[in-house]
Amino acid sequence: MGGGAVLRHLSGAAVVLLLLQSTQSVYIKYNGFKVQLESVKKLSDLEGQWVDSPHLQSQSLLPAVCHHPGLPLDLQPICASQDADSIFKTLKTIATDECELCVNIACTGCG
Repeated sequence: MGGGAVLRHLSGAAVVLLLLQSTQSVYIKYNGFKVQLESVKKLSDLEGQWVDSPHLQSQSLLPAVCHHPGLPLDLQPICASQDADSIFKTLKTIATDECELCVNIACTGCG
């Protein structure tokens, strides 16, 4: 293998490594749940989009976002908790720049 082939091979490996690093997710661990930071960031968008019917709200103790069809899969188990509303509020508070910088102990996988 010539020097040029080795260099091309190493360059390819570096690109793969960079792609792997960029696809790592930041997770928030809170109250027995482990969710992706990106999922939590979507919560505010979903809450702004979703308008529950008054009939559905009166029959459900769940937060309105639990009825949204676009709720990320990793957030759906929270809806089964009696504390779902407060958990969502806390997760949104944690999901700040502090989490991406690993300032908050609930955040993992950031750097």
